[in-house]
Amino acid sequence: MKAILIAGPTASGKSGLAIALARKYNGVIINTDALQVYDKWRVLSARPSQTDEQTVPHRLYGHVPMAQHYSVGSWLLDVKQALQDTDLMPIFTGGTGLYFSALTNGLADIPAIPDAIRSKGNVIRDDIGKDWFADILSKNDPETFNAIDQLNPARLQRAWEVLEATGKGLQYWKSTTPPPLIRLEETLPILLNWQVNSLNARIDQRFDQMMDMGAVEEVKAVKNGYWHPALPSSRALGAAEIMDAINGKITMQDAVIKAKTLTRQFAKRQRTWFRSKMSDWQQVTMGGSTSREEIIANLDT
Repeated sequence: MKAILIAGPTASGKSGLAIALARKYNGVIINTDALQVYDKWRVLSARPSQTDEQTVPHRLYGHVPMAQHYSVGSWLLDVKQALQDTDLMPIFTGGTGLYFSALTNGLADIPAIPDAIRSKGNVIRDDIGKDWFADILSKNDPETFNAIDQLNPARLQRAWEVLEATGKGLQYWKSTTPPPLIRLEETLPILLNWQVNSLNARIDQRFDQMMDMGAVEEVKAVKNGYWHPALPSSRALGAAEIMDAINGKITMQDAVIKAKTLTRQFAKRQRTWFRSKMSDWQQVTMGGSTSREEIIANLDT
């Protein structure tokens, strides 16, 4: 195998398993989570601790400035460089399904979106909403519109930006997809599964731990100069709710309750995506009495 892939919903224990496998296979852990790339989000994105990062090599964690737009394509370019820079076993771990898909299926080589178009899209999204993009796409690019998540504002905006900038729809560019960096059949792909109530309890417990570890202070630190709701970095789970509490719009207690609810809902969407796209991955059931060492011993390597 050329690489190990570890996917799973938020709070499912991916990082701990990745470290154990990195020790066994002399590996380097490569971040496959869209929020853990940002430099200011260690606590809220549940990035590995500094101690963990010193235990085994980690790459592509906290290397992107908060104000920078960072796409799946940007990540793939960074992955390509990371693979060229090491002869260790790459262990990709995270909860962003699109990153895994791009890694193993390839990604369309879409031209860069001009800043002016992206800024215009941000204004439309903030002032008018996602339905404006949906209307344009349904009329002018129905192929893409019918293929994407029509309830996801970011996906709709992205599809509109591509159409506006290139004159061609997102589905056209996907049809020109180059070969993947790593083929799935060359990897050990692992998907972590939890019983829903157990995972929800872990999510709630972890968010309480984040609050104890300084999540509020982390959000305060980005309030001036780094924070804008339209930026991808501002989608860290709990960030907007804590910001509302800091600004006096809601109580901190209500912010925590809302953040936990949103995180559980996000985990549900992840599970749905994984079931649809990763049914052929090795399914590992978590939460029982089986130890991490036993899980590793039972993997079909």
